[in-house]
Amino acid sequence: MTITQLKYVLSVAEYKNFTVAADHSFVTQPTLSMQIQKLEDQLQVKIFNRSKKPIELTEVGKKIVEQAKVIVDESNRILDIVHQQKGYIGGEFKLGIIPTIMPTLLPMFLNNFTKKYPKVKLVIEELTTEELVRKLTDGHIDAAIAATPLENEAIKERPLYYEPFVGLIPQNHRLFNQKLIRTDELEVDDILLLEDGHCFKDSVINLCRTHKVNNKRNFKLESGSFDTLIKLSKEGLGMTLLPYLHTLDLNDVDKSHLREFTNPPPAREVSLIYHKSQLKMQMIEALRTTIDGVIRGAISFSDVKIISPLQNKKS
Repeated sequence: MTITQLKYVLSVAEYKNFTVAADHSFVTQPTLSMQIQKLEDQLQVKIFNRSKKPIELTEVGKKIVEQAKVIVDESNRILDIVHQQKGYIGGEFKLGIIPTIMPTLLPMFLNNFTKKYPKVKLVIEELTTEELVRKLTDGHIDAAIAATPLENEAIKERPLYYEPFVGLIPQNHRLFNQKLIRTDELEVDDILLLEDGHCFKDSVINLCRTHKVNNKRNFKLESGSFDTLIKLSKEGLGMTLLPYLHTLDLNDVDKSHLREFTNPPPAREVSLIYHKSQLKMQMIEALRTTIDGVIRGAISFSDVKIISPLQNKKS
């Protein structure tokens, strides 16, 4: 039994296809199939039911895959130990970031990080929270930046900062003349929202006093972009809520439409998250300290009320 064989098994278990698994493992399909067959012969069991389309794990195969994940993780930890001993911070590091954080946070730290750690090849993907958790669990990314808490036992969370929500209110809106707004004044039917799949939308819904949409408007719109929501709000089609960092680059006219919340303001917790196996911790820590160094100058809120991104849940 070899680590390579176990990696092939994990790949087939994920993609449910020998050809696709071979492509992702950078070997030929016959090579991958032969190695898995050798492992099955050695163990005298069938790991996969090849008669099914797509391929399925047998009952014993499911147990083998769970153990294989542990073994492969532990084998990767050996390289981590060597890197830590040498003080080496380098190699490929795959980072996922949710869409509502990517455009504001990434430009703040990317240049600093690449200059400080030139031996690291940072591969960045924009992914929803659901996709981040799945890819972390499957080992396809090393860490991610997302709104927390996620309440997932397999995921560890290290808070980076707390980002308050800010209202963007058109002149014709009932809250425009108020210097500060209260959370109990918000109604979900009154707010332009991001589309499904964005955890910021779920946080806004959790924040509002009414969760049921009454469709008072004669249109329904959910956008994937804060820029679109800002433009629609400026046209008087409703208010919207923005994360604090998204408000910093607005022009003075747009900023005149911003309204902060009474204390403690609602906020999202933004964290660096990674799998409990804690691989590549030296690079995770390097990323955390880099972000911490640049974010302190832009955002320093601590007395806030954290709004959970979990659907229909307040915290």
